[in-house]
Amino acid sequence: MQSPSSSSSHSSALASPGALSRRTMLAGAAALAGATATAAATAGPATAAVPVAAEAAASSASGRRARTVVFRNVRPFGAAKARDLVVVDGRVSDRPAPHGAKVVDGGGRIALPSLVDAHIHPDKTTWGGSWVSRRPASAIADYVAQDVELFRSQRRPVVERAYGLMTHAVSRGTRGMRAHADVAPAYGLAGVEGVAEARERLRHALDIQIVAFPQHGVIRTPGTAALLEKAAREGLIDMIGGIDPIGFDNALDDQLDVVFGIADRHGVGVDIHLHDRGEKGMKAMRGIVDRTRALSLAGKVTVSHVFCLPGLTDRELGSIAADLGDQDIALTTVAPSDSLVLPIARLREHGVRVGLGSDGVRDSWSPFGNADMMHRAHILGWVTDVRLDDELRDCYDVAAHGGADVMGLAHADFKAGAPADFVLVRGECLPQVVVDMPRRDMVVHGGVVVARDGEFLA
Repeated sequence: MQSPSSSSSHSSALASPGALSRRTMLAGAAALAGATATAAATAGPATAAVPVAAEAAASSASGRRARTVVFRNVRPFGAAKARDLVVVDGRVSDRPAPHGAKVVDGGGRIALPSLVDAHIHPDKTTWGGSWVSRRPASAIADYVAQDVELFRSQRRPVVERAYGLMTHAVSRGTRGMRAHADVAPAYGLAGVEGVAEARERLRHALDIQIVAFPQHGVIRTPGTAALLEKAAREGLIDMIGGIDPIGFDNALDDQLDVVFGIADRHGVGVDIHLHDRGEKGMKAMRGIVDRTRALSLAGKVTVSHVFCLPGLTDRELGSIAADLGDQDIALTTVAPSDSLVLPIARLREHGVRVGLGSDGVRDSWSPFGNADMMHRAHILGWVTDVRLDDELRDCYDVAAHGGADVMGLAHADFKAGAPADFVLVRGECLPQVVVDMPRRDMVVHGGVVVARDGEFLA
């Protein structure tokens, strides 16, 4: 199941569509239902990057010449004056480039940190394939059934479809991605295996974490728990997922015991979809916090969507945010509407990591989606009705650094030692870029150009 996030405290008066759609279905998921690689990758915000001087010394000690590239005439964050950006072995350097270093001309373009998609479902996508006409759906079960039908009808395997979507995401400036792949008896492990194969092919261009996601339920669909255990045991995944323990699985303790038990036994993280609102959602949140504390999994747990938080009073929000901050439980959102965007600014006051994601992209749930995180930052600004430059910068920050925090990646902030992951665009300033979403003229990952003029370089 797929869905929101925000980077400002504003709310918009955007009207909700009346017809049932992914957005409205997810907004009422509880009623319609009836009824989270490695420790380093999941251990919260990364520590400071290795200093460039130390890295250069390591290269010298190994007898290898440091790989230096100079990106000439660029404007980090839209600075008024262009400068050279020196990159040594994939990291930003504050030292002069050696004579004869490779030079790439930036043409005065704005340099911005590459983006992180903290929540996406690449195994489900039909991206790059024929158009799929979707049928009406009135409940989660209908969408799940259509997932299975679409999976069986696809001639292209998961790896091909996921790879195509991921390369597109890279060409739009994405550096990292937390990919949820369905695990259920209807698919076996085909989803996680396909996404894992695509990850291998893209190690040079994209950092990917894989979540085994039990879209069909952990308890309500017999055989799913065993598949989740197998995926973790075989090292295919980084995180174990879950879905609405009360509203969909109708088994709060049983589901959370299975999910957290697998995570604890195999040293992986947890990332649970939580669409339940009201007391159902809050009861599940309390169960997640309690198990995170009991199993000492602080820094390794994420809750996605979390529709039960936006409607809380300030006092109620402060209380749960304090618990989330204390256990370093991260949150993700995909900004589906003004009423379901997480109160990011308030959560950050308590040290809660919050990332932004694409959710589903052109799948059985919806024909929409494009895996373009700059577009998602734009959507975040739109649904929260922001107007000020600082608010627009905040939207980009959530899409770049917020997602990095959720995935445990160092910030690509152009400081000495930071990873050289950035995108070059034509524009006047960062706020204008968020609004206009210009073409990504160049995408750099680890100091290597991986996309030009909106096209991925194989």
